[in-house]
Amino acid sequence: MNRPLAVEAIDLVKQFGDNKAVDGVSFAVPQGSVLGILGPNGAGKTTTVRMLTTLSVPTSGTGRVAGHDIIAEPEAVRRSMGLTGQAATVDEHLTGRENLRLIGRLYGLSRRYVAETTDELLERFSLIEAGDRPAKTYSGGMRRRLDLAVSLIAAPPVLFLDEPTTGLDPRSRTELWGVLRELVRDGTTLVLTTQYLEEADQLADEIIVIDKGRVIAAGTPTQLKDQAGEAAVVLTLTNAADLAAAEALMRQHSPEVHVDAGARRLIAKANGLADMSRIGNAFDASGLAVDDLGLKRPSLDDVFLHLTGHRAEEIDESDEMDEVPA
Repeated sequence: MNRPLAVEAIDLVKQFGDNKAVDGVSFAVPQGSVLGILGPNGAGKTTTVRMLTTLSVPTSGTGRVAGHDIIAEPEAVRRSMGLTGQAATVDEHLTGRENLRLIGRLYGLSRRYVAETTDELLERFSLIEAGDRPAKTYSGGMRRRLDLAVSLIAAPPVLFLDEPTTGLDPRSRTELWGVLRELVRDGTTLVLTTQYLEEADQLADEIIVIDKGRVIAAGTPTQLKDQAGEAAVVLTLTNAADLAAAEALMRQHSPEVHVDAGARRLIAKANGLADMSRIGNAFDASGLAVDDLGLKRPSLDDVFLHLTGHRAEEIDESDEMDEVPA
């Protein structure tokens, strides 16, 4: 049975003068899933999120969040979602606890609910010991966790994350990924823009790639990787003297075999795990000693190169132009 949709973008267009920052973007996100939005600098990712979160009015097209139309029902959309932007927006002069209580009161939530939920969120985000310290004393990772906690004070069913781990060290990034996985397990729907391909690979159920304001590819991480090239079985021999015999054996199972003599490695075109298992069994029966055997698929970086013509590391940390508030 198909899950209900939590977010829909319906032919969204955003034009600034003669420039179409977003040009007919459409996608759908089922409840309780994660959509990753990838794209080079200036592709239109942040502008798309701004329209869906009612921060910017579309030039044309529309969208729905938790069943509410972003143009006809903007207030209902805002009550149904949380947003974490590219930079932490907490008040650094308030404590972590005060930041959460302030936002809770702005939502009009009861004092009892806000007090209980504040403690729960501080605990969930490993901020309980720092909860009564000013946010200006927090590390970058702690501020990002507080920012995410603030966006959850009203328990929104949908959360938009615009490059949530930009600027974090690898440890803080990994910790935040763990928190996001917990949110999804609890039923929250995430829409995530990111410049980190590993982040999309780790978190996203589905990915769309945007370039020059248009969706140029969509699918699961595995489906997108398959577009960038076929998988390969990579086998490393124990003894270099066995290379010739190993190559002959490998060619019985694959029409394309590359030999890296210096690394005692053979790389064979393959369709997946079944080919790897068949080759592994053949080498077990042959008596040739093998150090390692594995299946290598194209990475999301290969997908980026295939679709956009450049690798992800060429992307700047900034996204498209700043907008005039709607």
